[in-house]
Amino acid sequence: MDIPQDGKTKAIASLGAASQRHRNKQNLNYVWRSGLAGGLAACAAKTVVGPLDRVKILFQASNPQFAKYTGSWFGVVTAMRDINRQDGLRGLFRGHSATLLRIFPYGGIKFLSYEQVRSILISSPVQETPFRRLLSGSLAGMTSVIITYPLEVIRVRLAFETKKDSRSSLSRICRQIYHEQPPNVSVASASAESLPNAIAATPRSGLVNFYRGFLPTLAGMFPYAGMSFLTHDVATDWLRLPLLAPYTTTRSLRQDPNAPPILKYWAELFAGGFAGLVSQTASYPLEVIRRRMQVGAVVGDGHRLGMVETATRVYRESGWRGFWVGLTIGYVKVVPMVAISFFVYERVKVVLGV
Repeated sequence: MDIPQDGKTKAIASLGAASQRHRNKQNLNYVWRSGLAGGLAACAAKTVVGPLDRVKILFQASNPQFAKYTGSWFGVVTAMRDINRQDGLRGLFRGHSATLLRIFPYGGIKFLSYEQVRSILISSPVQETPFRRLLSGSLAGMTSVIITYPLEVIRVRLAFETKKDSRSSLSRICRQIYHEQPPNVSVASASAESLPNAIAATPRSGLVNFYRGFLPTLAGMFPYAGMSFLTHDVATDWLRLPLLAPYTTTRSLRQDPNAPPILKYWAELFAGGFAGLVSQTASYPLEVIRRRMQVGAVVGDGHRLGMVETATRVYRESGWRGFWVGLTIGYVKVVPMVAISFFVYERVKVVLGV
């Protein structure tokens, strides 16, 4: 069956436009602009949910002062009220400077890595499969974590501190983490069976301390970033269907005429929020394990436990519910955070002309 000439022309033009966009993503101009857009998007999103993030860390890491508040919405509100009463607004944003220091490169690397990996794995519409989208997002998230993880440990430790008379500055918390060394394991106090594990769990001081909880973070990033980008892309495709497009999409004067139409603000926020809901649910147990490992030197006996040992301890203390503690506040935090992140990213890309 012959294809009409105008159909051939449109098909060739479409393939040419797709090929041109693929080539454009490889140049330095596109890389730094997409990285800048990603960094600004991440900073905007984290600032909006900063107070909720502080409370969630205190809940996840089982801070003794806030353990009584876990398990209810009133607990979240009460915890935020007590922090505000004790330390003011600055208390709700404790550790936020370290958050921004980490989140700008993290967000920039994550989004630009996604664009680059996606352009390699999905070079034509035929390759636009859920698995390739999932893999693109997962690899992008894991790349950003590998590069910025020490800053995440510093942020969590700053947010975990609650005693007003023992607050640490950014430089002091870095020195403290670097020099932390749990008590030496005594052969006399350890049984023959437990001695090898006890010795293995006692780290030396140094840079290794900045990578507490790294493995569960890396493992959790695969479902979190992968599901986040996959769900956002799928939701965006749904919202661009011909039946919905007149109500959900718009055109910008600065937008590339060959690019798909951008979503209206409410549609973009919806797609991002839905992505946040799915990704948070998929990765939350690993996030709890990660938080417990990151603050391991300031709770309990100070020994640094591995991923399996930490999971075992969480289960022993709270059962299966322990892996989901703080999930409700996680939803309240992550859904708007991811929504704002994708919204700002897409809008800044239009402004920057990428």
